[in-house]
Amino acid sequence: MTTLPATPLRIGLVGTGPWARNTQAPALAAHPGVVLSGVWGRRPEAAQELADAHATGAYTGEAGIDELFAASDAVAFALPPDVQAPLAARAAATGRHLLLDKPVATTVAGAREVVRAAEQTGVASIVFCTLRFAAETSAWIAEQAALEGWFTARAEWIGALFAPGATSEYAASPWRRDKGGLWDVGPHALSVLIPVLGDVTALTAARGPSDTTHLILRHTSGASSTVTLALGAPVGAVGTEIELRGEEGTVTMPRWDGAVGAFRAAVDALIHSVRTGDPHPCDVRFGLRLTELLAEAEKQAGS
Repeated sequence: MTTLPATPLRIGLVGTGPWARNTQAPALAAHPGVVLSGVWGRRPEAAQELADAHATGAYTGEAGIDELFAASDAVAFALPPDVQAPLAARAAATGRHLLLDKPVATTVAGAREVVRAAEQTGVASIVFCTLRFAAETSAWIAEQAALEGWFTARAEWIGALFAPGATSEYAASPWRRDKGGLWDVGPHALSVLIPVLGDVTALTAARGPSDTTHLILRHTSGASSTVTLALGAPVGAVGTEIELRGEEGTVTMPRWDGAVGAFRAAVDALIHSVRTGDPHPCDVRFGLRLTELLAEAEKQAGS
C-alpha cells in the first residue's frame, strides 16, 4: 500500500464517457485536496479532449494505463462495470487506492477479484453510490439508521432512459441496455435500505414490464422492503422515492442536488480513509455485497 504525506492526493481518471465528463472530471479538477493526474480513455481523441478541458495529461492503450497508475496515488473509474473490475484489480495490485463506480462488476467473480486485490495490498476504496454521499440524503440515511423500530420500506427508482424521444446521453450505454434498471439503479436503492434496515437475509425477485425488476427483501433487523427498478418506463411513469415506515411514523427520503457535490464528498471519504486507514462503510466489500444481491435477483427474475 502506498503511504502518503498530508499533500494533495494524485487521482487519475479512467474513462471519458458522459459520467466522466459531467461528474468525475469536474469534481476532481476542482477539489482542493486533489491533483487530477491524468485521464485514460480507450479512444485517444476523447482522452485528449477531456484532459485538455481540465489541464492534465492524456493516456491511452495498454502502456498508457500503466503510465497513469504510475503517475497516481489513486484511480477513479468511469467505465462499464465489467471493464472497470479487471482494471480496478490491476490498479489495486499496484498499490493504487480505488474510487469505483457502481456496480463494481456484474459478476460475483469479478467483484471478488477486486476485493481480493484491494485486501492483498491494503488500499483504501470507495464505491460511489450517489445517495450515500449527497449531503441531503447521506444525512437523512444516518438519521434513520440511528433509529429502531422500522417495519417496512418501499423504494421505487423508475427512469425512462430508453423511452421514445428520450435525450439522455446515458441511453447510448450498451451495458445499461443489456443489464437494465436492476444493475444501474438497484445499487442506489440497496445502498439506502441496507444501512437503515440491515443486510439482506432473504430476497425474492420477479420481472415486470420492459426491464422492470421487483424485489422483496427481508433484513437483519426483521423489517422487510419492496423495491421497483426500471430504466425503460414511459416518460409519465418516471420517479424516485424511498419511504420508511415504523414506530417513528412514515418518513420519505429528501431530494438531492446533483452528482458533482456527492462525488466530491466521495473523494473526501477516500482521502480520509487513505490518511487514517479506516475503511469506509461504502467500500469495495460493500460493492461486492451489492453485486451478490443483484446477481441473485437477476438469477431469480431471469434475463
